[in-house]
Amino acid sequence: MTALEIVCLALVLVASVVGVAVFVRGCVAIVRTVRIGRPDATRRGPVGPRLRTVLGEVLSHDRFQGKPVVRAAHWVVMLSFPILFFTLVTGYAQVVDQTYALPLLGHLVPWEWATEAIAWTSLVGICALIGIRQRRRPRAGQDEATQRRSRFFGSSEWQAYVVEATVLLVVVAVLVLRGLEYALATQDPATAHLASAWHFPLTAWYGSAWAGAATGTLETAVVVAATIKILVSMSWFVVVGLQPTMGVAWHRFLAVVNIYARRYPDGTPSLGPLQPVLVDGTPLDMATIEDLPDDARLGVGAIEDFTWKGLLDFASCTECGRCQDQCPAWATGKPLSPKLVTLALRDHAAATAPYLQAARASGTADAGTSAADGADGHAGLDLIGTGVLDPEALWACTTCGACVQQCPVDIEHVDAIVDVRRYQVLMESAFPKELGGTFTKLERQGNPWGLPARARLDWAKGLPFDVPVVGADVDSAAEVDYLFWVGCAGAYEDRAKRTTRAVAELLHTAGVSFAVLGDGESCTGDPARRAGNEVLFQMLATANVETLNEVGAQAIVVTCAHCFNTISREYPQLGGRYDVVHHTELLDRLVAEGRLTPTDPQPGTPADGQRVTYHDPCYLGRHNQVYAPPRELLGALPGVELTEMPRNRERSFCCGAGGARMWMEESIGTRISTNRAAEAVATGADVIATACPFCTVMLSEGVAAQPAATGDASTPPVGVPEVVDIAPLLLDRVRPRD
Repeated sequence: MTALEIVCLALVLVASVVGVAVFVRGCVAIVRTVRIGRPDATRRGPVGPRLRTVLGEVLSHDRFQGKPVVRAAHWVVMLSFPILFFTLVTGYAQVVDQTYALPLLGHLVPWEWATEAIAWTSLVGICALIGIRQRRRPRAGQDEATQRRSRFFGSSEWQAYVVEATVLLVVVAVLVLRGLEYALATQDPATAHLASAWHFPLTAWYGSAWAGAATGTLETAVVVAATIKILVSMSWFVVVGLQPTMGVAWHRFLAVVNIYARRYPDGTPSLGPLQPVLVDGTPLDMATIEDLPDDARLGVGAIEDFTWKGLLDFASCTECGRCQDQCPAWATGKPLSPKLVTLALRDHAAATAPYLQAARASGTADAGTSAADGADGHAGLDLIGTGVLDPEALWACTTCGACVQQCPVDIEHVDAIVDVRRYQVLMESAFPKELGGTFTKLERQGNPWGLPARARLDWAKGLPFDVPVVGADVDSAAEVDYLFWVGCAGAYEDRAKRTTRAVAELLHTAGVSFAVLGDGESCTGDPARRAGNEVLFQMLATANVETLNEVGAQAIVVTCAHCFNTISREYPQLGGRYDVVHHTELLDRLVAEGRLTPTDPQPGTPADGQRVTYHDPCYLGRHNQVYAPPRELLGALPGVELTEMPRNRERSFCCGAGGARMWMEESIGTRISTNRAAEAVATGADVIATACPFCTVMLSEGVAAQPAATGDASTPPVGVPEVVDIAPLLLDRVRPRD
């Protein structure tokens, strides 16, 4: 061995021992942090479907919606880690034997082609990712509003640069080594047959230029290049091992585990129903509420109240900012960024975990208490009280699910935010003052408007047919095709009443029998649950499930996207399982079957050549994947030209009403509804079609706030698009107005 080989071998061996040791230390730190969380046995199986989901999601990268360049670049860079790892193994041997090749694989042609192809595409991919970051990163000197428009705002720049530089240097080293290997092969008769484009398909062109160098020079170059590659790799191990919160690096390992442990094994986004509050592992319901122990903690008040999956979520964050980029609160100047919330919780968990682990090991704290115990077991570690989370950010969330939909590593941001809300509402009685009145109205009157139950059938007055009521006109809901769940908005809000009447008339015209509950209905509990008042939700939902079961409800049609989600996805948690259909789905089916036939509009009328844009309600689209039926229904209307907004379907922008925000003031930044309405108006549409009463209300107000608008939200001025549900649009063509 030459002196250079001895020095380089010593360097790589020491670096490897240190690098692996520090990296293992980082792994242990992450495991310890995740283990402070509460148990969650639902995330471990079934193994088969979960493994298929992991494989499919990792290989397809289908969560990179709308970013084809980033998707392709990240895919090849990801693939370079396992494939080019073998070049790292080869590098250790090349320090002392410059012509070394791995047994079996080393000169296997398909493997050589794959290695070089991945190396070159990874080089292109990492350069593309570096370019994207440099073009879009916030810059010093920019005002905050400009900086906030970057999805990298709040992300650690130096950590990203370390990762990008590591990938770039390693890939370049691999390509240099391949060229040197070609040059060396030409100088040895025993290996000359390998020096061809067959074995070096993408590197022979520059390897041949080096073939004229002296053998000793080429061997020295191989030693130096292999040493640099190993030292760079081990330096990366040291850096990430010392930074267990360096998600931009650790997600390469943690993302696989996090995707495996996602809520739904089949790969469905973790949206739709909220998870129930657990008390000692048992879901909270009306029975357990009566027997709650005095020291029960509801929701998440301290970091250890999250489940281990929640803590794994935080550790897995890549800081890519896709959630932030799609968040309606962040886009309109609110303090909420799903990414920044995740990072704050990640850093707090990492800082707290050692003390919690030490306290538990010493017996001074049990599995539910912290090392800083006070009288309540968590004094000083409250997530809001200690400033870990900003209450303004907590209550700005609309639970639209855009963050969850966009996240490439399946972080469940909405669940985390609602869990913290639950603790604030149920344990601290700390919530926006407006919600106090909403909670009272829900509890006393069964609706957030606070109106009497006897007014729930006022919408049906003046219809040319009688609307049967279960218990009065029909004995059981099983006697009709559908139980029509009107909902609070459909019963009390004027614009929503128009939708309710239209659906009733269309069902009657199509010969579909239906009945309603009348004053037997109560709020589904959606606003209470998403505001964090799980006890009130349980009270309302339990009563509704009992009513629905008593009347024999089987098939239910609803007009409210929030009611649709709650009854179909959340009531099964309470034993209420029904066949729930949204009115756009049912009406689309009736049109397709020919039971409703839209007619051509009168020439010259506003309906002739009407341009319509459709707004996807979050709780119909993202949360429940209903995108096609509303569009098919609009497409079936003669004279209608459907024009899409730039943000549509999975990337649709929220109206601002979800997460109980319908009942809270919006005093920070721009109103979300104004932002969305501006996008809709910019399409030049005559009508903004919706499929949810909350969206209708919010977008009507948003349209009225546009610069060209005057008047109130319920009567838009001439030249300003009307906001209306799809059902009245269909009714206008099935039954043309005089």
